[in-house]
Amino acid sequence: MTEVEIYTDGACRGNPGPGGWGALLLFKDAQKELSGAELQTTNNRMELMGAIMALAALTRGVRVRLYTDSKYVSTGVSEWLPNWKARGWRTADKKAVKNQDLWERLDAENQRHAVQWVWVKGHAGNEGNERVDRLANAAIDDLLAQEAP
Repeated sequence: MTEVEIYTDGACRGNPGPGGWGALLLFKDAQKELSGAELQTTNNRMELMGAIMALAALTRGVRVRLYTDSKYVSTGVSEWLPNWKARGWRTADKKAVKNQDLWERLDAENQRHAVQWVWVKGHAGNEGNERVDRLANAAIDDLLAQEAP
C-alpha cells in the first residue's frame, strides 16, 4: 500500500481571529503544499482544517503518516473521538463536543486511510513542521491583504 507523509499546522492571530492552515504532502520525490484561511476562527479549528484538507486531497485510500504539533488533534483523533462518538458527541462531563462539525469531517477522512498520527514539538526545528507553519501564516497574510481597503 502506498505511503504518504503529511505535515499539518494551524495558526490564528487572536483566538478567535483570522486564522490559517497549512499542509505538506510528501510521496516519493513529489510534494504538494496546501493552505487556506478564514477571517474569524480559532487555532483549534485551523489545526483540524489542516489535517482534514490534507487527507481529503488524497484521491484514494493510502497509508499515511501524519505529523502535527497539535495535541488537540493528535490526542483527539486517537483517544477522545471514539468516546465522543459512543456518547453521542458528548464529552465525559456531558457537554457538547466543541468543533463537532470538523471532528466529523476528520473522522470521515481518517476512516478512508490507514493513518498513523504523530505528534511533533512545534517551533523546534522540524523542517516539515516549520514549513507548514509558514504556509498557515502566509495564508493569513494573503487573506488579510485581500480584505484591506
